[in-house]
Amino acid sequence: MLGSGLNILLFLVMVCMIFIVISSRASGGEPSVFGYQLKTVLSGSMEPTFKTGSIIAITPLEEAEKQSLAKGDIITYLKDDETLVTHRIVEASETGNSMTYQTKGDNNEAPDGEPVLAQNVVGEYADFTIPYAGYVMQYANSKAGSIALMIIPGLLLLIYAGYSIWQGIKEFERNIVKKKSTNNESL
Repeated sequence: MLGSGLNILLFLVMVCMIFIVISSRASGGEPSVFGYQLKTVLSGSMEPTFKTGSIIAITPLEEAEKQSLAKGDIITYLKDDETLVTHRIVEASETGNSMTYQTKGDNNEAPDGEPVLAQNVVGEYADFTIPYAGYVMQYANSKAGSIALMIIPGLLLLIYAGYSIWQGIKEFERNIVKKKSTNNESL
């Protein structure tokens, strides 16, 4: 019973790691699961809401949804062409046909320097956090991590399969010896 449970666990770990690596590569870095994008928290600006190294889920927003965010919402936005930031909205302002949001990290003393344009919002925090799992995700996104996280569970499965076969052979040999001794006693 324990052996089949271990087989199942190792197989599931291998499948999860393959999924994480493939979805990370396909999406260009951060995987998407059930419509949520998974992002890694790289700084402590939002502590204690989420810790550095955590993975958070965000809901990608349509253009209309980006215009209707409110004070207290936690958003992920593009700070520049390559930098994503996740902070809380402390003030929402309408400027012409568009909204801007003043944001602040929960752990920061002052609001962020520049207001966020609605079109720069990527998504809204979906109230789902996995503490410290971001470190694994960052490792999985590296070349060495991709290889290790796919090969190690597979090797563990092979080692366990070899061990199970060896145990089966030993049990088979014991049964043969037991049958021979029973046959010799009955003669």
